Amino acid sequence: MTRFARWTAAAAAALLVAGCSSGSSGDGTDEGKNSDTPSAAASSSGAAAGLPASLTSQKLDWGRCKGTSDSPAPGSGWQCATLKVPLDYAKPDGETIGLALIRSKATGGESKRIGSLLFNFGGPGGSGVSTMPAYESVVGPLHQRYDLVSWDPRGVATSEGVRCRSDKAIQAAESVDATPDDAAEEAAYFKDAADFGKGCEKAQGKLLSHVSTTDTARDMDLMRHILGDRRMHYFGISYGTELGGVYAHLFPQKVGRLILDAVVDPSADTVGHAKNQTLGFQRALDDYLKSTGKDPKQGSQKIVDLLDRIDTKPLPTSGGRKLTETLALTGIILPLYSKESWPTLTSALKAAEDGDGSQLLGLADGYNSRDASGHYGTTTHSQRVISCLDDKQRPTPEETETLLPEFEKISPVFGDYLGWDTAGWCHDWPVGGQFDNPEVSAPGAEPILVVGNTGDPATPYEGARRMADELGKGVGVQLTWKGEGHGAYGSGSDCVDSTVNSYLLDGTVPKDGKVCS
Repeated sequence: MTRFARWTAAAAAALLVAGCSSGSSGDGTDEGKNSDTPSAAASSSGAAAGLPASLTSQKLDWGRCKGTSDSPAPGSGWQCATLKVPLDYAKPDGETIGLALIRSKATGGESKRIGSLLFNFGGPGGSGVSTMPAYESVVGPLHQRYDLVSWDPRGVATSEGVRCRSDKAIQAAESVDATPDDAAEEAAYFKDAADFGKGCEKAQGKLLSHVSTTDTARDMDLMRHILGDRRMHYFGISYGTELGGVYAHLFPQKVGRLILDAVVDPSADTVGHAKNQTLGFQRALDDYLKSTGKDPKQGSQKIVDLLDRIDTKPLPTSGGRKLTETLALTGIILPLYSKESWPTLTSALKAAEDGDGSQLLGLADGYNSRDASGHYGTTTHSQRVISCLDDKQRPTPEETETLLPEFEKISPVFGDYLGWDTAGWCHDWPVGGQFDNPEVSAPGAEPILVVGNTGDPATPYEGARRMADELGKGVGVQLTWKGEGHGAYGSGSDCVDSTVNSYLLDGTVPKDGKVCS
């Protein structure tokens, strides 16, 4: 079972390749300078209050980055280190865990350097350590004045990354129908969900209670302090916007220049998020179908008919595996994250109509982080344990069945899947959730730039306005791009890129409501 992640477009593109084998807030020159130990400015700012000196005075041992089984080592311009953080912030003197960090120092010289710019690329569950080097080409102008910094959040990849199932068990679970049609399929669906949670509990134990977005936001502030920054400069994409909003709420006086791009709706609960994504993906599919000259309603029905046939009889593939309905749906989703991938979707759908599921399976494998050897990455494991610790709402199977007509009305293609997911994702989860929706109000914070894309499939555009409003008057500033794909910055709009760059480099805050067409 895979929930459609809230990914950055760059990460989605990487998965695609793998699967297919006006005002001013100042110029920022008064920021605390980074070093390997906290600067005087940062140390005197009351950072990381309540934490022991063993954490607040730690020195990062930056060195050459190493490759992992899931990603090669980056070039020599990148350095890696490990930051110690409390496992449980209620027990700051207790057990610690290590967070993997990566950085590349500002290229423009110390005199022009603003500080660190911290990135989270979404998911939750995305690895910043593996993604940051690939994203440097997108944010090149920012690199001149910022150290580019990212990390694997707790429970992710090389930071105590969770793995709840073996590769063999994951592949076996792909045969479970995520849109059950009868009592037997429904029982199998919820048994699989419960078994996944038990596997997480057995493998990870007490860590499951300490991987929330709130925990990670607190990690970020300790990170800011140790990096030597008086204020947090941050670029959050997709789920990273929720994380950024939670950080701003917890530490409004520490907010520097925050960019939130591809914005998660902070007012939505579990069911609300699922409805938002159902709407967003159907919109993206409609736009894709229009681009091919097809009527969206007729084109969607053709896809529904194809999925129904695959549900009855999975398609053969060149590798010998079968393309199930759930895998086919996942394969359709991935190319919708980026308009540049729409031709790939056209080819994959045509092949499936002709009886060959190989291309859609390749796309699904890319989304599920499965390589050619059959090894699966841990992204979906991490995503699940983080979101199930965050999300308090737990719809029952019976409640979900009553919601299905609403989901199907929003999208005949994606409604069933995302409707069932509201109950299946955290079914019988061993740890309770923490909130219905995140608190992001940040009174007194500096202006935060919130960027929404009208064609965003995974985080629909409406969430940007809601985030700006909930951050608070004078804090949330919305920028709109009338575009396609997940995320706006670096997606082809000179207007978006120049506005974001001016904000981060010069402190220029655009007028709230600015539109880039």
